[in-house]
Amino acid sequence: MAASTASTIVSDHTRIWPTSAGLRARAVWSVTTPLCRTSRPGPPSTLEIHTGRPALAHVIVLTPDTSGSLPALDLLSHTVRRIPAVPAELVNAPPADIMIVDGQHDLAQAKALCAILRSTGQPSPVFVALTEGGLAAVSHEWGIADVVLTTAGPAELDARIRLALGRAAPEEQTTVISTSGLVIDEASYSARAQGRPLDLTFKEFELLRFLAANPSRVFTREQLLSEVWGYDYYGGSRTVDVHVRRLRAKLGDMEQLIGTVRNVGYRFNASEGDIPDAAHE
Repeated sequence: MAASTASTIVSDHTRIWPTSAGLRARAVWSVTTPLCRTSRPGPPSTLEIHTGRPALAHVIVLTPDTSGSLPALDLLSHTVRRIPAVPAELVNAPPADIMIVDGQHDLAQAKALCAILRSTGQPSPVFVALTEGGLAAVSHEWGIADVVLTTAGPAELDARIRLALGRAAPEEQTTVISTSGLVIDEASYSARAQGRPLDLTFKEFELLRFLAANPSRVFTREQLLSEVWGYDYYGGSRTVDVHVRRLRAKLGDMEQLIGTVRNVGYRFNASEGDIPDAAHE
């Protein structure tokens, strides 16, 4: 088969690029399935939360095209909501970790929306999505955190979101998750189950922390590979199964905390009453 320079979409979460040697390199994106997007996930932990930012971001896009502005966002696990780019919609807009103003069609309106967000004390970082031609119009007067091209891919968007959230988070804060008998301290990379220290490898700790930070939310193996192992990891989904099996063995009689959803993936089964309506700082 002749080598092609175009990429091929082979599933909802896999894109294959042919290389000069005729072999194909694969990148697995973290795709949010309908099961994961039916409702906004709960807070990042339970009972005790000391965190600068959530594990997954809630992104609002202010756009005249609510059907598909910045489609690369839909290839990420962040919760994305698109609302019309008019000031009246800001009144009832839900809380967001990132606000993106779509300025590709009307720069003047985009600048006006940024000014409104700034004047209302919008605490979340604000991005502006532009075409290359619109970059020349942006200045510090817009009061925004970043600009992103409308053609940006999912990896670039995710990196910009993570960096913006990291800059906005107080540096002195660390994450402690206390839920269902588990205490996970991100600062010291330690975890305890009913007071008993868990001897975890780095990836086992990261997997447990990620699941516990998103209680009751179901993640596919591909999503977990992307979120825990990263976009540059090319191993198979069996890696997740192996680490889940090892985690359950180390959790002992608390192994039921990591639940299996048949034909879908895994979730953290928080004890009833351990998922509050809001985070306690």
